[in-house]
Amino acid sequence: MADPISAQYRARMNTLAKKIDRELNGTRKPRRLGFILLTAEFGKIDGGKVNYISNGQREDMIAMLREYLARVEGRYAEPPEGSVQ
Repeated sequence: MADPISAQYRARMNTLAKKIDRELNGTRKPRRLGFILLTAEFGKIDGGKVNYISNGQREDMIAMLREYLARVEGRYAEPPEGSVQ
């Protein structure tokens, strides 16, 4: 996998990620809230580099992104109440 953060943004994104995690979760273990931070240079988003950092396991964060995209694209429907997933 290609590096998720361009070298020029690595230190700043790591600093931001630590601050966001601390604000969302404090020192609580295990953490309750996960987040994803995506950045891209304006004018270079299509065909450019999107930088990624999160406080969760990659596969969990991918699932979170997939659900979010399905919701905003209108492809997600809430399961019927009482149904087992």
